[in-house]
Amino acid sequence: MAAIPAYAAAQTRVTTTTTTVETVQPGDTIRPGEIITTANAPAVQAYLSPGEYALITNGMPMRIVPSGRLNWPPPYLAATEKYSSQVSLSPDGMVHGYVAGLPFPLLDLNDPAIANKIMWNYTYRPMYSDDVEIRYPEFVTYSPTSSSPVSYMVVGHMAMYNNVGRVEVPPTPEDPDALQSGIASKFAMFPFIEPSSLFGYGFLRFRYIDPYHPDDIWMFNREARRLRRVAESAQSDPIASPPTFGAGMGAGPFAGVSLAPTAPLANNVDPDSLFGFSANPVNYSYRFLGERRMLAPVHTAIGVCPDDDYLTCRNNWEIRRQYVIEADAKPGTNLAVARRVLYVDSEGWFISASDQYDRNGALWKTLLNFVAYSDRAAPGARVAIYPYPRFFNIGMIDANLQDGYTTFAAMPGPNVGPDSWYINMGAVDQSFFTPLNMEVAFSRP
Repeated sequence: MAAIPAYAAAQTRVTTTTTTVETVQPGDTIRPGEIITTANAPAVQAYLSPGEYALITNGMPMRIVPSGRLNWPPPYLAATEKYSSQVSLSPDGMVHGYVAGLPFPLLDLNDPAIANKIMWNYTYRPMYSDDVEIRYPEFVTYSPTSSSPVSYMVVGHMAMYNNVGRVEVPPTPEDPDALQSGIASKFAMFPFIEPSSLFGYGFLRFRYIDPYHPDDIWMFNREARRLRRVAESAQSDPIASPPTFGAGMGAGPFAGVSLAPTAPLANNVDPDSLFGFSANPVNYSYRFLGERRMLAPVHTAIGVCPDDDYLTCRNNWEIRRQYVIEADAKPGTNLAVARRVLYVDSEGWFISASDQYDRNGALWKTLLNFVAYSDRAAPGARVAIYPYPRFFNIGMIDANLQDGYTTFAAMPGPNVGPDSWYINMGAVDQSFFTPLNMEVAFSRP
């Protein structure tokens, strides 16, 4: 069985097989420099997911650019070389012996466990390994009948801290808290700043090293001025919908719109879909659907886009090698998103796109990530500048293909300064990720 490298030999000594940058092939129906619109959309259909193609036919433009290589940060590469040989997968698909770096840098397309290995590679991807803080991400939602936003949300901080897999910021490769608490990673979104009806809300999620340990999730309710524990099943409901904020109402394909406490909170983005896929991995089973040459917005333009040109500004698309993974919610999980098809970049290990299906098996939503590859997240950055290029998930589209509502996420938003992404800089530590800190942030964004 022929082995395929998950990364180029030029970047790692784990393998001697070379992966080259994707180039135009004789049978390709596209060429760099072309602009794709609804008029010539069929030319790109074979390179897109069904959901992505729906976005193009509904008016999203696409600029075809040459493909470029994505190099891993050197500390992450060194950790992969040092530790990957000791990593294994158990019969139930759980990873063992992981320390840092990419768990499985060599993959075999015929390996029955390839889907789980790809998902563990995504879990410990090189986008950030230690910590990340994104300041003032913005979520704007449009209805299918209006060019004016129906909702606008701004969050003070979106942040993550990893207890395991650390390669740049001491303590490495593991924070002592991992042994004491059993927690693998911590994620936070707080405080909500806009709209005023959400001011002070907060969200905190702890994920455990033991994958069968359910996530611990807290919401801070600013009206009650108290914390509420929230079930994992609510995290596939849209942010700011009653299920997500612990109001006890049911889920459904229109939860972000029809179930929103007020119309200004309507949106599509659910916590489980942040960065493409953020659900507890144990709640889904995975199936490998193949490897494809697909278009993805990877080397997208950095900097703030004009409000009236957001799509064209971001849309530099190139041919990438993508792994296609089907993720099906396990029985009893009660997740609103019953099935996801994930498109994972084979060099950067981020999810470029995800199609989401409802409980009746119909295509419901599509999620598209815009990734930049640079030594800074914005041209004018003065603090968060890196000695080598990194990956920045600077934008996202989450479109409901059934009701026409579309949410755009900008990271950073247009009204934020250039220093907005802080990756592996120690900008957040353990003290940031506490329920008490969410309450403090209510009065001090």
